[in-house]
Amino acid sequence: MRAILLLIASNIFMTIAWYGHLKFKEVALWKVIVVSWLIAFFEYCLQVPANRIGSATFSTAQLKIMQEAITLVVFGFFSVLVLKEDFKMNYLISFAFIMGAVFFAFRD
Repeated sequence: MRAILLLIASNIFMTIAWYGHLKFKEVALWKVIVVSWLIAFFEYCLQVPANRIGSATFSTAQLKIMQEAITLVVFGFFSVLVLKEDFKMNYLISFAFIMGAVFFAFRD
């Protein structure tokens, strides 16, 4: 469970680092790059331990698939709540297929 919580936290930081600057298009690009790198540092401080802890329980493929699914959930909320973008039905269908990948990755 610790690995999953760390993955969620790391993905929140990474989503902010990668997409948060889109709310500040008037700020010089070099400044948002520096701020994004500073935010991403904290993502790495969570992601690396998540993978280290998670590898005791999950295969690396399972960790990666889980991380991608978490990324999409975090990004979905971020794009709607922060960037004020519409969440379309085709996004939901695509997400369902990825959840199917998670199901099969963890199936015995």
